[in-house]
Amino acid sequence: MTHNTPLSPRPLRHLSDVHRRVLTTAQLRSHGVAATEIADQCRPGGPWRQLLPGVVLLHPGPPTSEERLHGALLFTAREPAPGVPAQPTPESPHRPVYADVMITGLAALTLHGFSATPPLLALDHVDVLVPRMRRLRSTSYVRVLRTPALPTPEQVTGLPVAPVPRALADAVADLTDAEAVRRLLTEAVRGGHCEPAAVVRELNQAKLLSRPHVVDAVDSLVAEGRAIAEDRLYRMVHEYGLPDPVWNVDLRLPGGPHLGGLDAYWPEQGVAVELDTRAPRQDEDALWSEYARKREHLERLGITVVYLTPRKLRDTMEQQAAVVRTALMAANDRDPAAYVVVLPR
Repeated sequence: MTHNTPLSPRPLRHLSDVHRRVLTTAQLRSHGVAATEIADQCRPGGPWRQLLPGVVLLHPGPPTSEERLHGALLFTAREPAPGVPAQPTPESPHRPVYADVMITGLAALTLHGFSATPPLLALDHVDVLVPRMRRLRSTSYVRVLRTPALPTPEQVTGLPVAPVPRALADAVADLTDAEAVRRLLTEAVRGGHCEPAAVVRELNQAKLLSRPHVVDAVDSLVAEGRAIAEDRLYRMVHEYGLPDPVWNVDLRLPGGPHLGGLDAYWPEQGVAVELDTRAPRQDEDALWSEYARKREHLERLGITVVYLTPRKLRDTMEQQAAVVRTALMAANDRDPAAYVVVLPR
């Protein structure tokens, strides 16, 4: 077989360009290329090169970023049967299925469009998330990360990619630079990729909240998320024609105890809105108990409390406005709320 010999009696024209350039040895054999021919083509100075164990790059130059990613997935993907490459799906007949694996960490964040992460070719390694029981070892530029439960991947440029919160946790686990961690978490929220609670939940599950530089970044993240949620709440009130409330207030009984802070309050109707921006950490149950106690106390005084999450405000603002409007209209059908002192917070 010479350098100009066709790849096989069955050319791979049905595959996309990248899938013609990066193939497993099993795929090559299924197209009629013998193991000895593969070895001959991959010899030093030959037209092909071995990109990873069992993965061949069908040109002699360095791999592109796309080839590196596809090679990493081919190396780690589980094949449905020994020696049989994964079959294309009906929805994507020219793309192989990368079963039970996905890109995560910094490479995933770059694919999601983050600007605070390095370009793909500048990354020393590509993190790939696999099930915990898989017998795989990190090799070359591929770093294998095991997990007891795989998240549902998102398709980005045809690649299975971990959702942003999980990719962030996997990236942060490897970072010691506090400023780098803060930039990533801030971009996740400010760029609209996800809500702070989802990020903190993943960091907590990864047991990263014991690291001081991560905790500091999380505090900034939660503050950033609350500011964005407050802005959405202001927009909801004005864009959907709700009456103006008093904003950011504390309630007290006359001469009595403090009842708690609220993000918006309509004194005449006895309706309050509170943003639920809790960051899920170890003490989440205690925090929720505090929320529940405050709500129960206020409702005993005849004050209706509407809890809104940042995600609901982002995704279903009109629906949340309808919930608040209904609470305001229902005030006419119930007894007036007890008199409380309203103070600026």
